[in-house]
Amino acid sequence: MIQHTDNITIIQATPENFDGWDQMHALLSDCFAYMAPRISPPSSLNRLTAADLANKAASEDCFIALHDDTLIGCVFGKAQDTTYYLGKLAISPKSRGTGLARRLIACCAARAKELGKTDLELETRIELIENHAAFAALGFRETARTTHAGFSRPTSITFQRPIDTLDT
Repeated sequence: MIQHTDNITIIQATPENFDGWDQMHALLSDCFAYMAPRISPPSSLNRLTAADLANKAASEDCFIALHDDTLIGCVFGKAQDTTYYLGKLAISPKSRGTGLARRLIACCAARAKELGKTDLELETRIELIENHAAFAALGFRETARTTHAGFSRPTSITFQRPIDTLDT
């Protein structure tokens, strides 16, 4: 899948067609940095390297948005039972508010349809209320609360959205 609009190209990145895993790691680290003092347990991103992201893209779908040659957004997706799980969604600060997250999510929805899935699913931490609002604005609804190992309170919220309600 390749989309070209407004000097932005969205592609499905693989270790074979993309070599900017260091750039992706930097984008994710920058975009997720605000979470560090607010969430517990720490983000799994803290354990990932650029090589880990390349390996992840070998076993999961990875959609990236490039403005010219600069990485400005990414999201990973993987098929589950009836859902297609989205993770590591990041949009560069300069590109926020442009509809780029919606476009990346639409790529995931198209892939989910190809795989016969019915819903998109993602998780965000309890503490990140601005993320809850952003995902609600994108049509996602809370479906569950989960607890990380070793915690006695919910630490994450699961959100889902039917793929047939997304523009693909």
